[in-house]
Amino acid sequence: MLVSAAFANAAEPVDSVDFDDLPWYRQLAASKFDLNRPGIKYPKFMRFCVDVYNWGDRTFNTYDTTYVAGTGKKWKAMVRSYNWNQSYVMHFSDRNYLGINSDIYSDLGVHLSFMAVGIGYTVDANALFGHSTHPRHNFNFNFVCALFSAGISYSKATGGTRIKHFGDYDPGYKLNYDFNDISQESFTGTLYYFFNHRKYTQAAAYNFSRYQLKSAGSWLIGFGFSNQRIKMDFSGLPQDMLSYLPSLKTSYSFRYTDYDIMGGYGHNWVLRPRKWLINLTALPSVGYKHSYEGTTEGRKDMFSTNLRGLFSVVYNHRSLYAAMIGNFEGHFYFTDGYTFFNSTNSISILTGVRF
Repeated sequence: MLVSAAFANAAEPVDSVDFDDLPWYRQLAASKFDLNRPGIKYPKFMRFCVDVYNWGDRTFNTYDTTYVAGTGKKWKAMVRSYNWNQSYVMHFSDRNYLGINSDIYSDLGVHLSFMAVGIGYTVDANALFGHSTHPRHNFNFNFVCALFSAGISYSKATGGTRIKHFGDYDPGYKLNYDFNDISQESFTGTLYYFFNHRKYTQAAAYNFSRYQLKSAGSWLIGFGFSNQRIKMDFSGLPQDMLSYLPSLKTSYSFRYTDYDIMGGYGHNWVLRPRKWLINLTALPSVGYKHSYEGTTEGRKDMFSTNLRGLFSVVYNHRSLYAAMIGNFEGHFYFTDGYTFFNSTNSISILTGVRF
């Protein structure tokens, strides 16, 4: 109710009313949401919140101003196209492997944020344009400041995949067989620290709240976890194709959780300050893998190794910005007879305005 009142009265000329006589929320709106404008009469709790925010901003968002600058804006509005798919590889030997890719899922969304708080809405673009889709769900959340980056992601999909390679099976043409007896559910999280956090900002490449003025990079270290649940059943394939399955098993189940230490490097290339920026970040990890009852190989504790990668190309024009962002997250599962690798891959195209 207070926020609505602030917006409703923000356009009223301040000169017609003495600033000191306005309620605090109208003072904040009249000062264009400058939290530290002198004279704003915050209630005790709001003053406490502002003090906490200022402490956090000083502690977690301090940069060398010759390398990093703020945008001078607190609001952002954005339209985003998010496109993602999954891939699966079971590697038995050099030529004897299975390759499976999912369809490309597309979402369209709008997002509005004020400083570190935002709200968004996303629709299924495949269904919006009349294309049939298989059941799938996707959720991503990321937070970036000068010192660290944190994120969680969740995806779930059933069916909608195509077999691209199936052992020594050769139908005489490029294999692209519809395969729907597969399901995948993934929940992952990361938290990593920037060593060169005064000169390097991930925020310029991925949430557009900073400008990188000079090229810089940083070594990264952190922690990641990943829970994977994947099932594949090949028993329904045609018999002439099934006979080329590199294993006697016709169904596979993977359910495991990884706890990893991550280390890597991120770099921002500034092609033109405040205009063009390219980022590339690589985060390999190693750690401990625990597989659960119901997994094809049974319950066991194993060595874990995974790989994460990000890239971003950003263009800024005054208050406008546009970007292409890519994300790769791959997970390895090693057994005596084969290696299983699954990945989630995404490309986002977005455009927005700061105000």
